[in-house]
Amino acid sequence: MSLDEYKRKRRFEETPEPPPKLEKKSKHRFVVQKHRATRLHYDFRLEMEGVLKSWAVPKGPSLDPADKRLAMQVEDHPVSYFDFEGTIPEGNYGAGTVMVWDVGTWEPLSPEPVKGKFVPGTDAEASAMLKKGDFKIRLHGKKLNGDFGLIHMKSRRPGTKGTEWLLIKKQDDAVVQGYDIDQYDESALTGRSIAEIGGDQGSKQWQSSRPASRGAVKAPWLADAIAKFDEKKNRLTTEGTGDHKGKKKGKKKGAEPGVSPSPR
Repeated sequence: MSLDEYKRKRRFEETPEPPPKLEKKSKHRFVVQKHRATRLHYDFRLEMEGVLKSWAVPKGPSLDPADKRLAMQVEDHPVSYFDFEGTIPEGNYGAGTVMVWDVGTWEPLSPEPVKGKFVPGTDAEASAMLKKGDFKIRLHGKKLNGDFGLIHMKSRRPGTKGTEWLLIKKQDDAVVQGYDIDQYDESALTGRSIAEIGGDQGSKQWQSSRPASRGAVKAPWLADAIAKFDEKKNRLTTEGTGDHKGKKKGKKKGAEPGVSPSPR
């Protein structure tokens, strides 16, 4: 468990993502973040060992056991990433919009009776199952519930990094045949769609359950975006108070009064 790789990939003076910090205790929470980066995908994260163990799931988790979802294990993330929702600016690793798609708690499920080595449901047992590559868990979330399996794929293809897993829903009362994840595009924290988050100037800062400090904007990209947004807003206000002749002139040139692109 290390956050060195997470730290290496990011420039924290430019990205609103939280800095790396190991936690002493884990609360067995899970989060699924919908990430519209170069390619839309979902990040499945389990809080354990003082970090968020993370997998990128291209098609997202499913409640249908027939769907065997590829899950690529990525670097551990800090626990403070749990409620990160906002926009990672262009030019940075993972640039794009992030939504907290689902949140909840999880518990490990013993694949077989434990013979005195580990106490069922403990972090030690969970770590052992993860290391073995046969990790069975039960989720209690707002969207995802029931039993799942994370199975490590031992690929024989040359050049593979050994990061391929399968995320599979188990048969239980939470099964939804033909599950369509695209029907659920709202944040578990704010209720916004990913498009609303991406177009919301306030989302460009880290949305956290902890109170944010007030003061000067440290990230240059954010200060510039705010300045451009204010400039466009003031210009629209001024144009809106113009005379009738000015409005006709604007229409002749193909202008659309009151419409302005989102600041970048």
